[in-house]
Amino acid sequence: MKAFGRRLEAVPSVEMAPAPRSAPVAPTPTDVSLQLRLRARIMEQLDSGAVAEMPPEVLRAELEPVIHEIAGKERVQLSAKDQFQLAQDLTDDMIGFGPLEPLLRDDSISDIMVNGPDTVFVERAGKLQKSTVRFRDGQHAIMVAQKMVATIGRRVDESSPLCDARLPDGSRVNVILPPLALDGATISIRKFTKKKLDFAAMVANGSMVPPVARLLEIAARCRCNILISGGTGSGKTTLLNALSRMIAHDERVVTIEDAAELQLQQPHVVRLETRTANLEGRGEINQRELLRNALRMRPDRIIVGEVRGAEAYDMLQAMNTGHDGSISTVHANTTRDALARTENMVQMATVNLPARAIRTQIASAVDLIIQIERMRDGVRRVSQISDICGMEGEVVTLNDVVSFEYQGENAAGKIVGHYHTTGARPSFAARLSYFGLENAWMDALQSV
Repeated sequence: MKAFGRRLEAVPSVEMAPAPRSAPVAPTPTDVSLQLRLRARIMEQLDSGAVAEMPPEVLRAELEPVIHEIAGKERVQLSAKDQFQLAQDLTDDMIGFGPLEPLLRDDSISDIMVNGPDTVFVERAGKLQKSTVRFRDGQHAIMVAQKMVATIGRRVDESSPLCDARLPDGSRVNVILPPLALDGATISIRKFTKKKLDFAAMVANGSMVPPVARLLEIAARCRCNILISGGTGSGKTTLLNALSRMIAHDERVVTIEDAAELQLQQPHVVRLETRTANLEGRGEINQRELLRNALRMRPDRIIVGEVRGAEAYDMLQAMNTGHDGSISTVHANTTRDALARTENMVQMATVNLPARAIRTQIASAVDLIIQIERMRDGVRRVSQISDICGMEGEVVTLNDVVSFEYQGENAAGKIVGHYHTTGARPSFAARLSYFGLENAWMDALQSV
């Protein structure tokens, strides 16, 4: 299939300033105006229907000779490297996500942050750095953002300038357009990792030590209800995915997310995703509605990608009604803060419920809270695991199973510390005993 349906000679000439005869070398291909003129000539000859069905490598191969011919007619000297790069840029624009494609292909990048057409940051190894990637102009950045959200049937424009979406590879995308974003389209991409991280990989990355990993494995295997707490980009979803590997393959798991990004390996998984309102403002399906429906689907476990509102009340109800082993994440700075935030979110759903009643529900529903954070050396570490022991008066009591204590940093700039444990018997000891894992739990504690 050919992407170019017409001969070059049949295309009307585009007016260009002739190059001086004494100096036939045109401006370098990095000249923006030159690139735009070349693009215009090439785009005139494209068969859009054929392009949409072509693999990227095939389209790029067809573009290169055409670029060479047009550059010759316009007396523009391009090296083979320049021709290849222009062909790649055009391919990325037509069937990819423009200048962001090289960043999406780079496996060393975990996050991409576009702060307008001229400012793009990436995260590598937990550290932010500025990229050389640029968009042609503000409209180009908006077009790329709209193309991204359109892949799952969502829209973003001036009338609806906020959108959460995901890319075909599973990467999570958030878009904010002008007039809310003052400096141009803002695009935040959390890349989908091809590596299926388990506890062994997290230990190798320095996220935890083997005994702590063993404690988390045991907690997941004995169907503890777990709340993962941390800040943005701290690794909550990665830890949730690692915990989910301990779920037995004969269990029915229902996942609920705003933008699907969980990577569960079990054969019996039902994935649910929220839906935004249509152009008339109707048809929105939020996490709370999905969670209520999930209770009618005979789940063994319910996994909520992130609790951020009134659905916290329904999550607690699910944990308290026989769906043991449920897991969710929440944004908070410490395990104690996670309790307070959960209480506040429950109050969004039912303002008339007394604070003590809410705390009692939390204490009976959640077994463990795991705190993970991205530290200043770029490593995402499990910093605290707290067991919810029950209530003392009006206060939910916590026991820190393990906590990370900072000691300093080594010559390479990596944080050095150790895990401390009280060695106390957990409140869910009966559950550990039921699954035959109580001795394994105590052995792991003693090894911390």
